[in-house]
Amino acid sequence: MNRRDLVKAIAAHTDTDTKTVDAVLKGFTDVTTAVVSKGEPVAITGFAKFSKVERAARMGRNPATGEAIKIKASKKARITPLKGFKDAVMTPSQAPKLAKGVWPPA
Repeated sequence: MNRRDLVKAIAAHTDTDTKTVDAVLKGFTDVTTAVVSKGEPVAITGFAKFSKVERAARMGRNPATGEAIKIKASKKARITPLKGFKDAVMTPSQAPKLAKGVWPPA
């Protein structure tokens, strides 16, 4: 499912026009990205937690030669699915029910 499909599905499910859904989705991604880039986590209860993780420098090994190498510090983005999302994915009967024709499209 790409962005266009997602916007259409949300619009059909919530009976909202696609322009509004697209604007809200763009706003959500902009705000979430800006907040997480500053180091503050964003958690959506029952869905996911978005955070920035800073990894310290450490020593590692080259797997080909066994030689010790220094791995420099880095920053990573982490998206962690929360319990409600994981439960719904693992047990489809717990997933939210969509209106007819929302997905797959009619």
